[in-house]
Amino acid sequence: MRQDAEFDIIVYGATGFTGRLVAEHLAKRYGVGGEVKWAMAGRSADKLAAVRDEIGAPAETPFVVADADDKASLKAMVERTKAVITTVGPYQLYGNDLVAACALAGTDYLDLCGEPVWMRHMIDAHEAKAKETGARIVFSCGFDSIPFELGVFYLAQEAKKKFGHALPRVKGRVRKMKGGFSGGTAASLKATMAALSKDPSLFALMVDPFVLTPGFKGPEQPKGDKVEEDADLGATVGPFIMAAINTRNVHRSNLLTGHAYGENLVYDEMVVVDPNAPPAPALGAEGGPKPGEGPSKEERETGFFDVLFIGLGEGGEQMRVAVTGDKDPGYGCTSKMIGEAAICLINEATDTPGGVWTPGAAMGMRLVERLRANAGMTFEVEA
Repeated sequence: MRQDAEFDIIVYGATGFTGRLVAEHLAKRYGVGGEVKWAMAGRSADKLAAVRDEIGAPAETPFVVADADDKASLKAMVERTKAVITTVGPYQLYGNDLVAACALAGTDYLDLCGEPVWMRHMIDAHEAKAKETGARIVFSCGFDSIPFELGVFYLAQEAKKKFGHALPRVKGRVRKMKGGFSGGTAASLKATMAALSKDPSLFALMVDPFVLTPGFKGPEQPKGDKVEEDADLGATVGPFIMAAINTRNVHRSNLLTGHAYGENLVYDEMVVVDPNAPPAPALGAEGGPKPGEGPSKEERETGFFDVLFIGLGEGGEQMRVAVTGDKDPGYGCTSKMIGEAAICLINEATDTPGGVWTPGAAMGMRLVERLRANAGMTFEVEA
């Protein structure tokens, strides 16, 4: 980590919808130039100033001008900070040079990525350099995939306390959720589909549950692609759109922690559905949010999520853990999660070496405690 850096954190993409929410969280909770020294970054100083005033950040909030198309500006930016938070996606279009710059400079990197094929390419391209320089590259620090990845981590910790071992079968079940996906999430899906149409060989990576665990393949995993009755939950469940990224991150966490959840982990995610309700509009459907757009403040404030994790053992052991958030998942909660993850990484997870990480594997219980204290999230054993 760059101990001598001018800033602790630079929020890159601070003029975008999610980026400004991250900046707003940091400004309200930590002020400017105090215990967390942070700056706002984007392509235009004028736009940064307008956003600073809109979110009520202090006039002395520092700005950094940088552009995804200008490698020199990215290099200059990452050399000024311990960590960069980037909300500039789709990452497969705008993230390559920034990851490379951070890996080279030994600067920590955190994003909101839900693009597993791109993430695998970044692991292959930059993990060795990040290990060498000490850069911690941490993907998926928002609703995809912190509540899920940390939910499985927390369940394993609690199961070890109670049973002396992790449980090999874990079900993630979204019980309730209010709030939409971001325009950025929809744009990422669109970019992924465009990449697949250009190079169909990427499809094999896309559908591989172990795409993020190079060199390791675990047991066959449930597809989670049909509506079905879940006897353990006593409810009807259906496909969950974010399972395609979250499950991959859970398996990577397992690999990075020396298979703390067991080499035979079987994990899937589904959402509780009302069989009589009309289907929800598809992600990326016409009329959905565009990148940079999102819900109103009222919609963000009244949103929430509640996810149950059911762990099942071969000897009949069972444990249930709930993870909840107090704002809409894609914006209100996500902006708090990535902000707190960055602070945790540079202040508390100083012993985590360089490499390409998941939040749970890099920070573990330190991040759970920080999210409980500062991000309106709960992690609780239910049974």
